[in-house]
Amino acid sequence: MTWVKFCGCTSAEDAAEAVAAGADAIGVIFAPSPRRVDLAGVAAIAAVLPERVEAVGVFVDPQAGEIEAVAAVFPRMIPQFSGGEPPAFVARYGARAIKAIHVGPDDDELHLEALCERYAGVRLLFDTKVDGKAGGTGRTFPWERVAAIARRRDAIVSGGLDATNVAACVRTVRPYGVDVRSGIERDGRKDPAMMLAFRDAVRSADAA
Repeated sequence: MTWVKFCGCTSAEDAAEAVAAGADAIGVIFAPSPRRVDLAGVAAIAAVLPERVEAVGVFVDPQAGEIEAVAAVFPRMIPQFSGGEPPAFVARYGARAIKAIHVGPDDDELHLEALCERYAGVRLLFDTKVDGKAGGTGRTFPWERVAAIARRRDAIVSGGLDATNVAACVRTVRPYGVDVRSGIERDGRKDPAMMLAFRDAVRSADAA
């Protein structure tokens, strides 16, 4: 089954609702963002998150000690790197780490293949490239460009997904996982009904 990550959780309530909706993982943002969480917030999230649900910490070019400070509060947090982190840095965090690859309008399959080869041995997350943004673009990219990579690597698709289009994404790419943030929010807050609809759409595509 396709791994489902609900990103941008900012509270224990968000995390509990994501778990109830069947998330396989939640994302907590530590980069500059309106959804950024501090160490007290991540401790509250850690207290309600069951072992079966992965916790992903989203970082953008983290400063020295930043990841370690989060790990001290939530040791099983998995880092996701959404900036310009070099391959050797990302590799320190092992095979469960996630590296975001931003897909631009002129990035063809060969360019993406070469970029991904630099980040061997970790999970890949494909998001839409928008100048000045490291993620959360709310825009899709041509999913077929990463389908071949997804046949060989653990690839996660992000960018503009919601309950109306995620099934088509899953059928096109057959990715390891999908990642959603704004597509499960109403008025900037996580919406339990939208979470359930997203999860159901993914499972429907899995069964097709």
